[in-house]
Amino acid sequence: MPSDSGTGATTLAAGFGGLDALELAPPPAGRRVTARKVWSVIWPKLAAIAIVFVIWEAVHLTGWKKWVLPGPGVAMSNLWAQARTALLWHAIATTLERAVIGFALAMLIGSVVGALVSRNRPLRSAVGSLLTGLQTMPSIAWFPFAIIFFGLNTAAILFVVVLGAAPSIANGLIAGVDYTPPLLLKAGTMMGLRRVSLYRFLILPASLPTYVAGLKQGWAFAWRSLMAGELLVLIANQPSIGVLLSNYQDQSDMPSVVAIMIVILVIGLVVDSAFGAADKAIRKRWGLV
Repeated sequence: MPSDSGTGATTLAAGFGGLDALELAPPPAGRRVTARKVWSVIWPKLAAIAIVFVIWEAVHLTGWKKWVLPGPGVAMSNLWAQARTALLWHAIATTLERAVIGFALAMLIGSVVGALVSRNRPLRSAVGSLLTGLQTMPSIAWFPFAIIFFGLNTAAILFVVVLGAAPSIANGLIAGVDYTPPLLLKAGTMMGLRRVSLYRFLILPASLPTYVAGLKQGWAFAWRSLMAGELLVLIANQPSIGVLLSNYQDQSDMPSVVAIMIVILVIGLVVDSAFGAADKAIRKRWGLV
């Protein structure tokens, strides 16, 4: 006859076996999981947009500045009419090309500066506060200098975009390096990691979450700088979102102005979703999700 301890051990093992079975249970069908994930990401944004449209329509129905503020129906029909023309898509392509080039340059410069400053005490003392000062400086303040230095061309816009985004990216990497656990650094050193290898295999992966947050903030600064630049630096024969917005403003065409503002907002939401997906993937790999 088995002892009580043997029975208890058997029961406990069976219980853990049941837990393992629950843990290893096959997931639902891939299509259902994918649809559920997509819906979980989309519905909060759709709800927020619906709330904005309801408030917008309510304000419009009150008659407050009705001659200036068009209703959502008028603005959306105007946007649909513009979307059926090549001009809007050409303008979007020009703006996105500048955004990608400017942000790529800012990411390269900000990452190099952040990597150099983060591990060099004299350089940090000299440059660290300057990066913060550049980050807090309004991007529009750089445009008079950029226009005089580069002229009315794309280089002036990209110059300000890089200055707006690079400090945030550098500060994000510096903060990530600062929060790397010292014990982890000692372990890497004991394993033979030095200088470049220490950065590549230990410091950069450890600082990745904060670095991605810096990239997200840098994109926000870059996008705002780009929109300001396209409103101020009008280049002939180069339609862009800023040029369309400026032209419609000069014509007092408020439905078209609001339609272009919706385009700017939609692009911002799409890019924010991309950064959100990257951040979630990092947290999932780190076991935080």
